[in-house]
Amino acid sequence: MGNFVLERLKTLVPATKTVSLPRGRHRLHVMPTTAGYEVQTDARYSWDGRLRGQKPFTLLQHTISGAGWLRFEQRRFRVGEGETFVVTVPHDHRYWVEDGGRWEFFWITMSGQEALRIHRNSIAARGPVLRLGASTIEHLASCCLRIVENTSGAPGGASALAYEALMALHDDAAGETASMAERFGPIGRAIDQLRAHSGDRLGVAELAAASGFTRAHFSRKFARATGTPPAKYARNERLRRAASVLVANPRASIKQVARMAGFDDPNYFAKAFRRAFAASPSEYRRSGATRPTAHADGE
Repeated sequence: MGNFVLERLKTLVPATKTVSLPRGRHRLHVMPTTAGYEVQTDARYSWDGRLRGQKPFTLLQHTISGAGWLRFEQRRFRVGEGETFVVTVPHDHRYWVEDGGRWEFFWITMSGQEALRIHRNSIAARGPVLRLGASTIEHLASCCLRIVENTSGAPGGASALAYEALMALHDDAAGETASMAERFGPIGRAIDQLRAHSGDRLGVAELAAASGFTRAHFSRKFARATGTPPAKYARNERLRRAASVLVANPRASIKQVARMAGFDDPNYFAKAFRRAFAASPSEYRRSGATRPTAHADGE
């Protein structure tokens, strides 16, 4: 991260800005709600995503130094220097500083339909903990600083800053996802096979054959390269196909969409879809989401 932005944030410690607008007057798709920079060493610093009310919002938090912990559903992550985590609220997660630990970070929270959509899709594509590019982090830090220093109170200007940060996250996440096949070499051939046949139930043996590895060796290399076992990755590709069909074909029934994506049991499909997208198939269709992705959490 560039020294200027970081040093400017540090001079404002504790740097916290809460953005408040008159109720009912502004219905913008993205609005910042808080932003700031701080250093936490108190083990009492702990936030539970199930206990922060029912009004939806998002959080992006980047670690400058030290580390904190994030429990996301059934998975646990150590969020260290250079890593960013993104979550939505309400949701089953908790993040905290361990006893004797130190966590230096900046953060931005947002409300609005577009903020929720982009954050959910980023989590679906790459999980809740990201290693973003240096230019992306610099951009996000700049947005955080400008939100903190903004004194105009104009809702349009505040929304523009939040949207700028949101698009920086979007472009970084989309760029990595789009280049997966090229980055993974032989494993990329299996990924290409999955994407070409996302409506079929391809087995691990078929994917291993496409990569040229034995099944056991393929499974190890695939999980190491993508962070997800091949069977779960294949399921997520089918969920992505289902999400695309839901939006592109509004007259297709949920049962028909499930079958087109290779799911024989509509009830299992609905359960898996909600876990991946934090919305039921019907809710997702009504939202008109345009970037279908699905995360790799366990079933």
